[in-house]
Amino acid sequence: MNIDLDNYLNTTMNPLDPEEFRRQGHMIVDFLADYYKNVEKYPVRSQVEPGYLRKRLPELAPDEPETIETILKDVQKDIIPGLTHWQSPNFFGYFPSSGSVAGFIGEVLSSGFNVVGFNWIASPAATELESIVMDWFGKMLNLPISFLFSGGGGGVLQGTTCEAILCTLTAARDQMLDKIGRENMGKLVVYGSDQTHSALQKAAKIAGINPLNFRSLLTTKSTAFGLSPVSLRSAIQSDVKFGLIPLFFCATIGTTSSNAIDPLGPLCDVAKDYNIWVHIDAAYAGSAFICPEFRHFLDGIEGANSFSLNAHKWFFTTLDCCCLWVKEPSALIKSLSTDSEYLKNKASDSNQVVDYKDWQIALSRRFRAMKLWLVLRSYGVSNLRNFIRGHVKMAKHFEGLIAMDKRFEVMVPRNFAMVCFRVSLLMVGNATQKLLGEGDANEFNKKLLESINATGRVYMTHAVVGGVYVIRLAVGATLTDYCHVNKAWKEIQEHAHPMQNEFLRQHEAFLAGPQINEFKLSTRFPCP
Repeated sequence: MNIDLDNYLNTTMNPLDPEEFRRQGHMIVDFLADYYKNVEKYPVRSQVEPGYLRKRLPELAPDEPETIETILKDVQKDIIPGLTHWQSPNFFGYFPSSGSVAGFIGEVLSSGFNVVGFNWIASPAATELESIVMDWFGKMLNLPISFLFSGGGGGVLQGTTCEAILCTLTAARDQMLDKIGRENMGKLVVYGSDQTHSALQKAAKIAGINPLNFRSLLTTKSTAFGLSPVSLRSAIQSDVKFGLIPLFFCATIGTTSSNAIDPLGPLCDVAKDYNIWVHIDAAYAGSAFICPEFRHFLDGIEGANSFSLNAHKWFFTTLDCCCLWVKEPSALIKSLSTDSEYLKNKASDSNQVVDYKDWQIALSRRFRAMKLWLVLRSYGVSNLRNFIRGHVKMAKHFEGLIAMDKRFEVMVPRNFAMVCFRVSLLMVGNATQKLLGEGDANEFNKKLLESINATGRVYMTHAVVGGVYVIRLAVGATLTDYCHVNKAWKEIQEHAHPMQNEFLRQHEAFLAGPQINEFKLSTRFPCP
């Protein structure tokens, strides 16, 4: 078969042509720079309906190549309308996913090198840089030396907290079963609070823990929804009494619902009495502990076995980048390692290197350390502290605005940069206070939040804490400033005022009608 080689080379694309990469790369950077320049012009929450994109895109992939210019036009036309803009300065929902130039550029470098660093030999720099930045970060947090490589521990970059908890729970499970026998698997018990992230329950399911042996312990407003050590001890004692085996406890600093803080020291003391593995989840709040004024929340960490935070939340490093430190790496390795012939090499056999494949669920892994390294070097510890402090000050400012309007109340103590608040209908008047329960207040605040988010001008999310529906305003988007916090407050007030007036109108009509007499009669003389 004769082939016209020149024609073949001219008509066949090279998917990794350096000059085409340069040309398209410049276009993408310009596109994203313009996006960030104009991000406030977009509705924060996407306004599309489910299934919108299938209606816009063809049913089949193209047979022939399309230009990057055409593709970017479609990104602008079809994709951006379907984005909720997490980097918008008016995004106050969930927890932040803070970005930065250094984080983005680090991601570009990581993706550009495209190494698969499952063991040291597969890319020595990827492994060694990860070990170094994890020790750097650990020292910034003033972690006990037992969590650092220099003290016999070590750190690894996982994708998310879900992975970090699953890995540590699996290690704890196998460590315990080696002592008591695999036949006792059904007796293992996992503990958290009713504020603990659902990642713990998911990890317990995957790790094979009997669903009946998962304990979600009640918290109350009296402890600001932190878990009481007395409650933990009582639950453990009850399980031991019935022949069960306490295995794993997840403490949280900065819960998702309300930013509640579990008292680490006393809880670790309880766990120590029963040889329980303690993991500390500080996915959001952990980044703040580089600031000396917040470090006291970590007091007692020396009693824990593992600790994790998400640098992709509040540390200006793009998703995904979960930092996990463990005191005993050998427990992870023993539980998660594989030893296939095709992975064997002299460096691994020497036991002088780290093979991160044995510290995680998957085999393959991304070069996540590159972006964290760039963030640390590009901004330095001093600036990173100031970024975080700035967000905390903005949250304090918002808390002060709420305090000046008697229609609103802060529902839990503000920790870090998130405020949980609501409109309190009980402030309307005595009659209203008698007639309304929490269910009515919850419904009012739910409708208020839906009304605000529907505008696209601000985005917040909610939680239910102690049966109370609260609106959460989490400051942390990199572009957010005081003017955006003030704008959010204005939106809240402007939506609350007419809604409350309408409620009062309906309520007054109810009081004036004949049904109120029936209500009073039924409450004074209830049926037997």
